[in-house]
Amino acid sequence: MLTVDFSRFPLAPGDRVLDLGCGAGRHAFECYRRGAQVVALDQNGEEIREVAKWFAAMEEAGEAPAGASATAMEGDALNLPFPDDSFDVVIISEVMEHIPDDKGVLAEMVRVLRPGGRIAVTVPRYGPEKVCWALSDAYHEVEGGHIRIYRGDELLGKMREAGLEPYGTHHAHGLHSPYWWLKCAFGVDNDKALPVQAYHKLLVWDIMKKPLATRLAERALNPVIGKSFVVYATKPHLPQAAAAEPADAEAGESAAPATPAAEPAAGTAAKARKAAPGTKSGAKAPAKAPAKSGAKPAAKRSSGAAK
Repeated sequence: MLTVDFSRFPLAPGDRVLDLGCGAGRHAFECYRRGAQVVALDQNGEEIREVAKWFAAMEEAGEAPAGASATAMEGDALNLPFPDDSFDVVIISEVMEHIPDDKGVLAEMVRVLRPGGRIAVTVPRYGPEKVCWALSDAYHEVEGGHIRIYRGDELLGKMREAGLEPYGTHHAHGLHSPYWWLKCAFGVDNDKALPVQAYHKLLVWDIMKKPLATRLAERALNPVIGKSFVVYATKPHLPQAAAAEPADAEAGESAAPATPAAEPAAGTAAKARKAAPGTKSGAKAPAKAPAKSGAKPAAKRSSGAAK
């Protein structure tokens, strides 16, 4: 089950993709199937080992096209072990609500995203999440649980402050909000409650079979009670004039006439253009060892999907 809509956020074969806080790897797997060069990163070593096994199984089964690559690695979202401008695409899904320094995470994502690159951010939607908090303290008052509820304009504002340019939003998983309300009402760890069991079966049927009835129902419910809020944004290119300015200044300071009588040459201003380094490293992990201080806490209560 995907939260990012790849019809609105298309990938090209060979795109370098970072799935930050990848969890069980659902978005990383889809990017790999689409021919991307994927790095799936998470703090949780157990999940990373499982994701690596699935990548290997997908390669063996021929699920990924030629040229695609995939790496699973542990890392810290606040200290990403990659050079600047390393990725064409960054995805962070249902992670930022867990991390105290969300501005620091945004800054790191912007740093490793190349100019012109795209980012997808998903978080629990304000209304449905507020209901969960009202029904159950246990839903969020756990180690690694949700520490904030984003309003849509708040998240958009933080992304703009980080230097991103949002270009699209939508809501997802309208069928899943009632499931989490039932979980919160009957106890988040009580899977034996009959209403919870019955609704879980409905969600599994929907995910596995994708019947028209539930597809239409979710499409109608998403704008009203969609569990997740999804934002797509780009990292703007550095304006050429601004990029050339430092080089022009440096050239002006170093230039000097050979003799007092020498006439200055016309049009000697240096023209510079910054190119994004963006080394296409594919599946190889960088040599820098990541600090393990928390890409995403292991106890993740609500990713929008029924566990």
